[in-house]
Amino acid sequence: MSLLSDLINLNLSEVTEKSIVEYIWVGGSGMDLRSKARTLPGPVTDPSQLPKWNYDGSSTGQAPGEDSEVILYPQAIFPDPFRRGNHILVMCDAYTPAGEPIPTNKRYNAAKIFNHPEVVAEEPWYGIEQEYTLLQKDVKWPLGWPVGGFPGPQGPYYCGIGADKAFGRDIVDAHYKACLYAGINISGINGEVMPGQWEFQVGPSVGISAADQVWVARYILERITEIAGVVVSFDPKPIQGDWNGAGAHTNYSTKSMREDGGYEVIKKAIHKLGLRHKEHIAAYGEGNERRLTGRHETADINTFLWDVANRGASIRVGRDTEKAGKGYFEDRRPASNMDPYVVTSMIAETTILWKP
Repeated sequence: MSLLSDLINLNLSEVTEKSIVEYIWVGGSGMDLRSKARTLPGPVTDPSQLPKWNYDGSSTGQAPGEDSEVILYPQAIFPDPFRRGNHILVMCDAYTPAGEPIPTNKRYNAAKIFNHPEVVAEEPWYGIEQEYTLLQKDVKWPLGWPVGGFPGPQGPYYCGIGADKAFGRDIVDAHYKACLYAGINISGINGEVMPGQWEFQVGPSVGISAADQVWVARYILERITEIAGVVVSFDPKPIQGDWNGAGAHTNYSTKSMREDGGYEVIKKAIHKLGLRHKEHIAAYGEGNERRLTGRHETADINTFLWDVANRGASIRVGRDTEKAGKGYFEDRRPASNMDPYVVTSMIAETTILWKP
């Protein structure tokens, strides 16, 4: 008698060349990921080889019931760490049957910005630090916390080890390896300041690929927590009170910033970001005002401040960048639930294309 695990791990390449493709897209809330699979006759190595597909947009909050068909356009493919073999994950964006991007398709405008000749010439690099919180499934309370109660105060948990400090490391490590398998440029993980909270970093990645990779890394994390019976939260302030929130610090550089004299380019870019502070904050994640309080390693949401090595600033420049006179800076304002298509393209547009 076969076990369920035996069947899940069947090596299909022994009997067929067919491959399973998991189409992934962002749902109507702008944060919910959806996916469904189809069989193709053979291996696929490029999104252009994949057929467009459709789904019922009335069931995802993206179309009315009387005209519910939404079309998926494959955009980026990744080896599937769950099915392995020739099977793939594909990140898609969504369009009407007439070919118009639907309102929740944030990738479309991001691609226009990243394809602009001035942006292409500057080769924007991103390193995105995605924080998240693991929750106990039935009570929606952080993993490792006593139900209805609180652990000891913050201090020992950041990058901590031990059964009383690190909760959910098996999930975190499984996610780390699955992302590497999928070809995501995941550059590290660590335990965060609040117990039950973790972070993974994607990058450095160029242009829109950074956002594609963050979305697929989120998808893989949600699938792994599904298997583990744990809920992942991207809420920017999951627990009120004297606990750290969750952000998605976005490290950024352009070709000009990475070359000699780049520090002056960085300062000009930061000045432009300051002039558009309100517009960026409005696009940097829902509920971010609960996180950006001026406490817990944040700047106040209404204040724009940049500084060297200051984790209480809106924009932080590293000591190495200051010393070298070139490099990158970190935008600490984006919330953990930000849309990486919006944030990455907006930073590029403000710093490269916008002429105040």
